[in-house]
Amino acid sequence: MRLGNVELHVVSDGRSWLDAGAHFGIVPRILWEPIIALDERHRVPMGLNCLLIRSAGQTIVVDTGLGGKLSDKERDKFGFEASQGLVDHLRGLRVAPEDVDIVINTHLHADHCGGNTVFGVGGEPIPTFPRAEYWIQRLEWADARYPNERTSKTYLPENFLPPEERGQLRLLSGDTPVTKDVRCVVTPGHTRAHQSVVIRSQGQTAIYLGDLAPWKENIEKLAWTPAADVAPLDNIETKRAIRQWALEEDVLLLFEHDPRLSAGYLRRRGDTFQVEAIDL
Repeated sequence: MRLGNVELHVVSDGRSWLDAGAHFGIVPRILWEPIIALDERHRVPMGLNCLLIRSAGQTIVVDTGLGGKLSDKERDKFGFEASQGLVDHLRGLRVAPEDVDIVINTHLHADHCGGNTVFGVGGEPIPTFPRAEYWIQRLEWADARYPNERTSKTYLPENFLPPEERGQLRLLSGDTPVTKDVRCVVTPGHTRAHQSVVIRSQGQTAIYLGDLAPWKENIEKLAWTPAADVAPLDNIETKRAIRQWALEEDVLLLFEHDPRLSAGYLRRRGDTFQVEAIDL
């Protein structure tokens, strides 16, 4: 689709399956059970919806999914399903890895940056996008480099160290313009320096939410925060501000993990909120 002067494509890296309790956190099962069916392992499906942006001569990829480096054990752990991955789908849009100028990671959890790298000829991980600069918030980088017991299983060095080793890393310190129409905006809560990507062109606006609101319910109902959020109360306040802005400016919301829709507009229905899906 086009948003003013900007070209946008939601590009899939496949689908994963996540424990329902991990996704819904403290929300009682009686509230979320009618929303979606579980599999036999009590998991819910999670889209891996990355974003391709073409703006001001720049080809930009936002998040890279789980990628192709997982072992059979890791694929089972993540419930990863993909007949074709991100790179295959990018090629379908006539974008080769060497065509990408910038990779933006909303954060460095494995399901958002696993496709940053691939195994090279010698079996070592190398950047998937050989010409790209990888943009990451400085505080997020620090948290990934020095994880704790809770985060060490999802901050995997092979996903984010190779760009640094090859001089392709750019660390950001807060909100940062990418082009005249694209901007990285810090949206804390899921991680301390999680960032979303705002696209604004010719009076139209969109935001790629990342894990600020992985499903539409997470923005419709502020209290619905996944168990993986490191600062759920911060997440609620960030979403409150984003939700009000989205209503006031009719912002297109782009969802990274929702398996039922990838984009929609927020509407108020009395005291409740609802995302109306659109086809991209």
